[in-house]
Parts: sequence; C-alpha cells; structure tokens
Amino acid sequence: MDNKILAIDIGSSKICATIAEVRNNEPRIIGYSNQKSQGVRKGTIVNIELASQAIRSAIAEVKRMSGVDNINKAIVSISSAYTKNFNSSGVVSIANGEITVKEVSRALETAIYNSAIPPECDTIHVLPYRFKLDDQDYIEDPDGMIGSRLEVFVHIVTAKKSILENIKKVVRLAGVETENIVLSSYASAIATLLPDEKESGVACIDMGGSTCEAMIYLGNSMRYNYFLGVGSHHITSDISEAISTSLAASEDIKIKYADPMKFDENHSDDNANLEVPSIGDDSKHLASLETVQKVVHLRIIETFNILSQAIKRSGLEEHISTIVLTGGMTKMKNIKKIAEMFFSKIPVRIAKPLPIEGIVEDFQDEANSTITGLILYGVGRHTNYEKDSQKNIRYKKNHIPENISSPKNEDFSPMTDLRNLANNYQKEEKSSQKTAIMENTKPSKTSWKSKLKEFADKLF
Repeated sequence: MDNKILAIDIGSSKICATIAEVRNNEPRIIGYSNQKSQGVRKGTIVNIELASQAIRSAIAEVKRMSGVDNINKAIVSISSAYTKNFNSSGVVSIANGEITVKEVSRALETAIYNSAIPPECDTIHVLPYRFKLDDQDYIEDPDGMIGSRLEVFVHIVTAKKSILENIKKVVRLAGVETENIVLSSYASAIATLLPDEKESGVACIDMGGSTCEAMIYLGNSMRYNYFLGVGSHHITSDISEAISTSLAASEDIKIKYADPMKFDENHSDDNANLEVPSIGDDSKHLASLETVQKVVHLRIIETFNILSQAIKRSGLEEHISTIVLTGGMTKMKNIKKIAEMFFSKIPVRIAKPLPIEGIVEDFQDEANSTITGLILYGVGRHTNYEKDSQKNIRYKKNHIPENISSPKNEDFSPMTDLRNLANNYQKEEKSSQKTAIMENTKPSKTSWKSKLKEFADKLF
C-alpha cells in the first residue's frame, strides 16, 4: 500500500493541499500548500475551470515542497452545503451465531435499502450510532459477540450524484483522482474533538472564511450537521461597506482593531478615528472606530444567534456537554465570550487541530482543522464502522477477522482498514437557508451579557 496520503480541502476562501507520509499508522506532514480559492462560493463550486486551476496550483506546490511527484489520488473535502441527511435502521439474521464485520456490513446495507434516499442522491457516509443484538440494546461494538438478530441504527449523509461528479471532475482536471470524499465538518471534528468530549456529547463548529459548519457528536457517532453560508469574510465586507474603503484595508482593520465586545449601543468609549484609503482614488478619509466595532458586533451576534437556534432545533442540545469552536474566524478577539452568551449553560472552548509531526511550521492552526482531519481520516482515526463514499466498509484495524471472505457484491473490502474514515456522523437537517430565528433564553446575570442579549432581542 502507498504510504503517502494527499488531502485536499476545497474551501470558499482557500484551497489547501497536504501530503503526509505514513509510518506505523502515524502520519508525518511532508508538504503543505495554501492557495486563494477560486470558483467556490459559500461551499459550492460555481466555476469548474477556476476551481481546478486553484487546486492544480495547490497540488503542484505541495508536490514540489514534499519532493513527491507520483501521488495521483486524494482524499477530498465536501461542504455541508451540498448534503442532505437521513436516519434509518436495518436488521439481519445471523446464521453462524457470531458477529463479524461481514454481518455489520450486511446490516448497514439493509439500513441503506430501508432509507428514503432520493434516486438522484448518493451516499457519502453511512454511520452506525446504535446497535441492538437480540434483546440487548445500545451495544457499543457487536464484533465477536454471539446472537441471532443484529439491528443497526444509522445516520446517512448524501449528496446529489451530479454534485459528487462535479467534485470528482474538478479534482481530475487538477491532475489527480478522488480516492474518497469526506464531509468537512466531520474532518474538523476528527481533528479537534477529544475522546471524553465525544463520549459525553459535543458540538463542533468550524467557523471559516465564508461558511460555518456545525456538527453534533454523541457517543459513537455524528448525529447532526448544519451549514451556514456566513464567515469571517462577511465581516470584512461589512466593514468595507460601512466605512467606504477597500476589502484589503477592511481585512487589515478587522485583524488589528475589530473586537465585538467593544461596542455598546448606549455607551461607547471608542471615539477614535482611523485614516483609511478611499475607494476609487488615492485619497484617504477618516472612519469611526465605533462604526467598525458596531458592524463586527452585529454580524457575530447574528451568526451565533443562528447557530444556537440550529443546535436547539436538532433536539440534542440537552445531551451536549461542550461546544468546540475551530476555524480561522475563532482567532477574532473575544469571540469565545460572545459564544458563551448564546451557549450560557454549556462550556465553550476554542480548539486547534491535534498535532501531527512534520516539517511545516505553524500547521497546527485553527484554520487547518479540516485538512488535518482529512489526513487523520486517511490513517484510520475514526469510529468502528462506516460505509464510505466508495461504498467500502471502513473499520478499525483491531476489527479485522483472521479469515473472512468478501461478499459477491464487492461492497465489502477487508483490506481497507488502513485508509479508514469512519468517525463522521450527521443530522437530518433539511435546509441550509440562513434564517434568523430568535428564541427567548435567560440572559446571563453579568451586565455585558445582559446588554448584548437585549440588543440581540431588538435585532431579531
């Protein structure tokens, strides 16, 4: 088996490509490239030619950096913007009494058959979140157990076949084939969540340049995912429009001065002005720092309001013990405090991806959670079982039986364990529209939280 993994994260703001060398199931980063995204908007490919050019540039650079030129397959991310999710279940009889990976695979296929997946869609992940063996429920792993009836409950992530083919085409035009397609929020979760968080229930929110993608992980699986087409670049655009300056200048102002906690609609202590370049000529003008803080405050309040309402609608909020924030947008000042206002009963932490050894400096960055997760996905950092985008069953290495024959349908491959991908679980969210829905919650007793909450109530 090739001991090199190429991962490509197709984002709205950047295209990342990474090559990792795998030794003893441990990855080591030997190349990394970060290119400005083209042809992708809010997680959706809108121009195949431009997108393929950006991906080709990222691949060429990472190959030069790593000194690897013969790698021709890649694990590729897909945004939740494309996906639709279903829950289903399946039951199989056990002829020989003992459960093996073969029986689990048959149960997953039965659950797919029983689902209401539209004919124009194809599966990306089929993820079991609960097993039942005879009268024993909530089995964590049935492998090796004895029984006559195995029932599995699954979460299925799908996308339209045309969209999947377009992703494969844009990657093929960049010079490589698609080895597997992985949901972005799933990859970010693999890269950032801790075992205790997964066990007790956790929501992971990846806040990127143009999108926010949330997922809820309970016990052994992803159970819910949500997409919002808003990210840090929208804050830059808001600043640009509010103070009539260029996007480049607005991005610089956002990095240096933006703080959503510094705006109070009744009492502003910021009377400072900034000298900014005017649009259309070489002149400069003064812009109010208070105005900058206000638009930043409004956008972030709106974003967390929508995300918190989405998690409420999941019906799983009471099972969540931690909110994990990751992605480039989490680098903004005091963003954790805003999150704590909307998730007042749940601890919040900002997470960098798990460390991977390598020659690339500063790779362990909040903005690299998805690309890190793709690499970890490729070396088997996942839950016990999954049907992946190639219709193969993925499972941890310690579940490989000594002697097992493959079914005739070729959907089962006992040799896929080292390139696994099964830690992903999603929800049945049917809409990714940006709908601002405000639900009354008790504000914090702390004065600044109360003021923010009152202000959000007036907005929505």
